[in-house]
Amino acid sequence: MELFKATAHELHEKLVKKEISSVELTKAVFDRIDAVEKDVHSYVTLDKAGALAQAEKVDALLAQGKDIPVLAGIPGAIKDNISTKGLRTTCSSKMLENFIPIYDAYVIEKLRKDETVFLGKTNLDEFAMGSTTETSYFGASHNPWKLDCVPGGSSGGSAAAIAAGEAIWTLGSDTGGSIRQPASFVGCVGLKPTYGRVSRYGCVAFASSLDQIGPITRDVTDAALVLNTICGKDVHDATSLDVEVSDFTKALVADVKGLKIGLPKEYFGEGVNPKVKEAVLAAVKKYEELGAKIVEISLPHTEYAVTTYYIIAPAEASANLARFDGVRYGYRNQQAQSAPEMTALSRTEGFGQEVRRRIMLGTYVLSSGYYDAYYKKAMQVRTLIRKDFTDAFKQVDVIVTPTCPVTSFPYHDKMDPLSIYMLDVSTIPLNMAGLPGMSVPCGFADGMPVGLQLIGKALDEASILKAAYAFEQATDFHKQFAPLGGNK
Repeated sequence: MELFKATAHELHEKLVKKEISSVELTKAVFDRIDAVEKDVHSYVTLDKAGALAQAEKVDALLAQGKDIPVLAGIPGAIKDNISTKGLRTTCSSKMLENFIPIYDAYVIEKLRKDETVFLGKTNLDEFAMGSTTETSYFGASHNPWKLDCVPGGSSGGSAAAIAAGEAIWTLGSDTGGSIRQPASFVGCVGLKPTYGRVSRYGCVAFASSLDQIGPITRDVTDAALVLNTICGKDVHDATSLDVEVSDFTKALVADVKGLKIGLPKEYFGEGVNPKVKEAVLAAVKKYEELGAKIVEISLPHTEYAVTTYYIIAPAEASANLARFDGVRYGYRNQQAQSAPEMTALSRTEGFGQEVRRRIMLGTYVLSSGYYDAYYKKAMQVRTLIRKDFTDAFKQVDVIVTPTCPVTSFPYHDKMDPLSIYMLDVSTIPLNMAGLPGMSVPCGFADGMPVGLQLIGKALDEASILKAAYAFEQATDFHKQFAPLGGNK
């Protein structure tokens, strides 16, 4: 087996049995990065020296006969909007091109404690604002299945790294679908936990009431393992939930007999690619064969989710990104003749077009005379969206939808911003309601991966992991590897 194609749990067994070393594994992944990174562009920053030093540390622990955590010595990568002490964290923006944090995000602290190996920082849409990774200041990432197509966004680099074999596991962040949508586009597993399940401390804020960190992995078991590590109450994050963290791997039972799966009619209508719909409904049929009960449900306020999101998220972004003023840290214009001019020029030059667009949208909806008309009304609609899910979960255990209405598409497809925003029509409602959701590969349409989205009740990641695992064990889509090379 080529080591870069293996899962974290398979590699842990090999490490414990001393069939491989962490240094050997880490070098194998860096060899893969050397071979394909020029085509995929998953990374913004690589840390080969730091990764190999950590791998040597894990090998020393194994040589001493010490028990190691399941992710110890397993090389992974971190989305570049998550703070890593001493390692550049750019948010793929000119604004933070040379920013080196002095502290670790809470999830990084947790992973360091488990002796994981960090390969580097992955590419993203600038400040996580986008659905294609094309807004990155450092250039777009590419879909390993077809290099002239997008890997999705905003965690496109994290997803592409998994699909290309450039990391064994990665972290992404999800504000409106930024973990699940790229996972769908490149054929891997992406999990957005319940809002508050994972601390946001050290994740550079986009929209504070929506952001959530989560894993992108090759299979469902690995997603559960990473989730086990990164969950937990954090005193630095007031929205972090003080709830018991159970072992999510205990939910990985390939048995869905009697499970009630909701099929919302609003997610299968106009705008969904017929071949995507066909693949998702085939997955639903598989669940029926496995003994699950399919129940048609309605989530009537779904049609308002995207417009509501693009009031709330930009409003919060406008407030969060106000700190980038050219004074304390980040990009600063050197030619300005006054402080106001310096701030204006620093922000104009430091932010890309999409970030500036969202800041202006957010500032507008929060401005005097428009707050009640837009932001307040959007928050009321958000409550209705949340109520839709509460009502639906009185009838079903899990809800299934397409992760995205389309498959990956070519770069520079001349899509206008509104069309790009609509790519997240299936994923945004979960962020609005704070619910857990995950995407698992469920087939192909015209040679490109299709994702199946599973939605659970708040704090019920176990149910969607169980449903995802059962489907995965009954199919082999997660074993398909992108034919990278000769597919430009």
